[in-house]
Amino acid sequence: MLTIDVESQGELSVVECKGRIVCEDAVFRLRDIVQDQAAARVIVLDLSEVEAISGGGVGMLAVLDGWARDREIQFKLFSPSTAVVEGLVNNRALLDFEIASFHEMMRIFMQQEDDGRRTLAA
Repeated sequence: MLTIDVESQGELSVVECKGRIVCEDAVFRLRDIVQDQAAARVIVLDLSEVEAISGGGVGMLAVLDGWARDREIQFKLFSPSTAVVEGLVNNRALLDFEIASFHEMMRIFMQQEDDGRRTLAA
């Protein structure tokens, strides 16, 4: 089972995934939820609590990465679990994705807060 929560702040959407990205329903639900974030400039996929990912799940991450690039959206993976890293390695896809560090995530959040303050001041 896959649980997905979305938190948006300004032009940033964080999609938090918990569980398994292995069955077709989970893979397509992830696609639909990420693509619903089309108004964002940055989409971060938090994979820290993903217990397993199939080849189809890895393939969908590649599809979403291409979809985001076509729309000039930054698509980043954050804190991929051991299972996700193994899935990416097994599918020779680890280097295909931008993986955001903790420090980069903090910078992104702070930038969103600053942008929000500037909008309110204008």
